[in-house]
Order: sequence, then C-alpha cells, then structure tokens
Amino acid sequence: MLNYARVIENIMHSAEEQQPPPSLALGNSWSTKPDSISIKNEKTKCVGFVLVHAGAGYHSESKAKEYKHVCKRACQKAVDRLKAGALAVEAVAAALVELEDSPFTNAGMGSNLNLSGDIECDASIMDGKSLHYGAVGAINGIKNPVLVANRLLIEAQKGKLSAGRIPPCFLVGRGAHDWAVSHGIPPCPSDKMATKFSLSAYKRNKRKMQLAETMDTGCNHVKKRRQSKNENGSGCLDTVGAIVVDQEGNVAAAVSSGGLAMKHPGRVGQAAHYGCGCWAENACNLSPYSTAVSTSGCGEHLIRTMLARECSTAMQSEDAHQALLEAMQNKFISSPLLASEDCVLGGVIVLRGCRCVETQPSPDIQAILVEFLWSHTTESMCVGYMSAQDGKAKTHISRLPPGAIAGQSLAIEGGVCRLVNMVD
Repeated sequence: MLNYARVIENIMHSAEEQQPPPSLALGNSWSTKPDSISIKNEKTKCVGFVLVHAGAGYHSESKAKEYKHVCKRACQKAVDRLKAGALAVEAVAAALVELEDSPFTNAGMGSNLNLSGDIECDASIMDGKSLHYGAVGAINGIKNPVLVANRLLIEAQKGKLSAGRIPPCFLVGRGAHDWAVSHGIPPCPSDKMATKFSLSAYKRNKRKMQLAETMDTGCNHVKKRRQSKNENGSGCLDTVGAIVVDQEGNVAAAVSSGGLAMKHPGRVGQAAHYGCGCWAENACNLSPYSTAVSTSGCGEHLIRTMLARECSTAMQSEDAHQALLEAMQNKFISSPLLASEDCVLGGVIVLRGCRCVETQPSPDIQAILVEFLWSHTTESMCVGYMSAQDGKAKTHISRLPPGAIAGQSLAIEGGVCRLVNMVD
C-alpha cells in the first residue's frame, strides 16, 4: 500500500470583521476564509493528520517561539505514531505527553499551583471509534495525567471487572493517583513538577491576594479586585489539547490542564468533564462526518456550556466554518447558560473528516477530506498541525484583531487536508 496526501491550506493572518446575527447581544466575530494554496501530491507510507493547541489565553511575543516549538514537537510525536501504524487514540496520547512535558504549558510539568501551593491536574481522552472515554480530575503527583486517562479508557474497553463490576472511566484525587500507580504509572512528587516560572507566579499571586484581602472596602478595593481578575484571566487559560484522524478515518481527542492559578484544592475543570474538555466520534448512519474537538479556556464557562460536544454536533452541518462560527456565538459567547457573565473566555480546535466521493471512482483509491478549524474568544491561541506526509509541522498564533474585546469577540481560522490512500 502506498499512501500520499494533497494538502490545501487556508491560513490568513489578517482578519475581516463580520457582523453577528441581529439576535446576538454580544460580540463581533473575525473570520478568516482565505484563498487556498495547493501543494503537490507526495507518496508516503501512512496517512493521518494532527492538530494541537497550547492553550487559548495570552501568548506574549517573547515566548511565542517556545509555544510554537512545543506544538511542533507534539505534532511530530503524533505523526511518528501514525507512521508506525498506530490508531488515532494512541497518536493523540503521544501528542499530549509532549505538551504536558513542556515547562511552558499549564499541564503536567509546570502546571499552575493551587491555593495550597500544590499541583492538581485534569485530563481526558476520547476514542471516536469505540466512543470510550477516560478522565482524571484533581490528580496529584503524576507527571502525565493523560496517560492515566488513556489507561482508564483502555481498561474500560476490556469489559467488566470481577463480580460484574463496571470499570471506572473517571477518577479524581487520591483515588486516581493510587489507581495510576497500581497500573504501572510512576508517581512524581509535586515539587518535582513545579518549575521556576510556576513557583514565581504562585508567590506573585499569593501576594496580590493577601493585599486585596487586607484592603478596606470602597472604590480602591473594587478597582483592585477588577485588576486581579484581568491579570489572572485570559493569560492563565493555557490548557493543552490535540485531535487526530488516522489512515482508517478514526478520530480521537484529548485535553490536559493544570487548572486555574490559585484555584481551590479539589477543583476540577473542563479538561476532565465529559463533553466539555474533548469529544471524538466516528461517522455513522446518522452522522456523516467524523468529528473531534479539544477545548481550552475558563473551565467553568466550558463546563456549563458543554462546548466540546456542542461544537462536534455543529460540525455535522454542511458548512463547517459557518457552523463553528455560529456555535461559538450562540452556544458560548451569547449562551443563555452564561447570561450573567460579561467576559466569556474559551477556545476550541476542531476537525471533521469524511470519505471523498471521487469524480472517477476507483477501488484502488480511498480518500478522506479533513477540514480543520480553531476559534477563540481569548486574546490569542497557539496551534500546530501536520499531516503524515509533511516534513515538519506548521504553527500559528492566532490573535484577535486590534480593538477586539476578549471574552466578547471571537476569531476563527482553519484549513483543509485531503488524505488519499493508494492501494496496489
């Protein structure tokens, strides 16, 4: 079998303003639907595609290089697994491990510290083929939470436990840690997972909280609280995630996070919640497209809207770009579930795949059309993507246009990748 892919990219760095529907009370959207760039076909051993994100929040120009590098490495890890014949769920886990190991991301190593100065992580993974899901919440002392989530998924696929017990798919806290260790995943002390950057951020946030709590009530107190909210807002929402489609058309998604800085111990964010952090579902009779989604942002906003599953459902519409735009506007920014919020922060990466209908059908040719998109209401979002025949990953930091208000506006970009299997 010889496989190759023809890649059509749709990336535009400048954005055009689009007016939202009259029924929307909040938000302007900036949408990029640029011209296509065609790259000639290449032959390779395996077909597949990966899209990763290093979080929706704020990515400073000074650290842009580091964020892009970790996205490139994560894409390469996933593609290496795809080239070795792995299915999508294994490839997506490999990408997440690379993202968790980076000290620049808020996942695994270098995660945000909670109020007690500890690291508690959330992660989940979903296999679109089996629809199985595994997750951990507020887990302490494990370097790669996604490996625990993935092991939960694998164990659940084996069927019932002794005496007919249902295997768990979601574990939290000490129980999750002990289960992980009992299944061969090595522990890692929290002090080893903290980095110089995360420790300094914790000390800085601690001082700010102490100052705010000692201030008298009044205008200065209100002003200080607002400043603290902004400083601990969109800049700290750098959850990581990945979505993958393999050569068989299977999809998988995963997400991992250290959670909000200075969160209450035991808090579990969207990265662990079913339908909120990630979603993956292969095509079936009722759903013509295979879809995969991974989210980032304010966990409470993403949980209350179940944004990952909402975006997956929207991707069954004919126009993927318009469908995602409307989902982000109607199901997130202007969602009645978040009516009390004046700043709705989040981001998603999505893909959908379907079997291509060739103009000249041939039993020797099987093609998958993959449409991939990302959208965010935060100031920026860092993404990387790569197909199995690419020499290296492409990365991009998407930003809201000047003047756009984070939490009330959104940006959307993406592209198309056509994967073709040539069968001898």
